[in-house]
Amino acid sequence: MFTGLVETLGKVARIVVEGPICTLEIEAPKIAGGVEVSDSVAVNGCCLTVVAKTETTLSFQAVPETLSRTNLGDLVEGSPVNLERALASNARLGGHFVSGHIDGLAELVKIDDHNGECADYYFRIPKDLAKNMASKGSVAVDGVSLTLVRCEPELFSVALIPFTLAETTLGSRKIGDKVNIETDILSKYVQRLFEAQEWD
Repeated sequence: MFTGLVETLGKVARIVVEGPICTLEIEAPKIAGGVEVSDSVAVNGCCLTVVAKTETTLSFQAVPETLSRTNLGDLVEGSPVNLERALASNARLGGHFVSGHIDGLAELVKIDDHNGECADYYFRIPKDLAKNMASKGSVAVDGVSLTLVRCEPELFSVALIPFTLAETTLGSRKIGDKVNIETDILSKYVQRLFEAQEWD
C-alpha cells in the first residue's frame, strides 16, 4: 500500500531484456539505503518488487503484461521515474490509499500553464476509468496523489502546484505522453456493488 506522495525521482540506468522478463535498474540514491530485496516500491505508481540492489540502485523485473498495460514499457535509459516506498504502518497518510495496481493509461492532451507557477493538466481516458472519478475525489497519476478537478466521460483535469511540477515526472510531461492511472480504491468497490445487483 502506498500514499501517492512521491519520495524521490529516480533515473533508469539500465534495461536488460531476457526472454519475457525485463529488468529495470534504477538509480535511486536517496532511498536505496532504506530498501531491502523483496520490498515493494511504486515505480511511476506501479507496485514492483526489488530483486537486487546496490548502495545507489534498485532493480525490478517486469513481465509483458505489466509492460503493455503501463508506461513502464516506454522507458528508456535515462528516463526519470517517480519512486515511493511502501507505506509504513506508523506513518502519516498524507495522500490517499494507493495500491500500486494500475487501472489503465491516460494521454496528456492539454496543459494550461499559469505563468510557470502552476498548471492545469488535462488527460484523455477510457470511459470505464472515468466511471470511477468524481470532482474533488482522488486519483494517482504516475503514482502521484492528486485531486480531481474536472471530470467528464473521457477527460479529467488536475491542478499542479510548483512543488509537484518540480519534484515529480509530471513537470517534464509533454502533450501526447501516456501516464499510469490508478483510480480511488473506494470507487471500485462502489462500482462493483452496483454491478453485483444485476447478477440475479
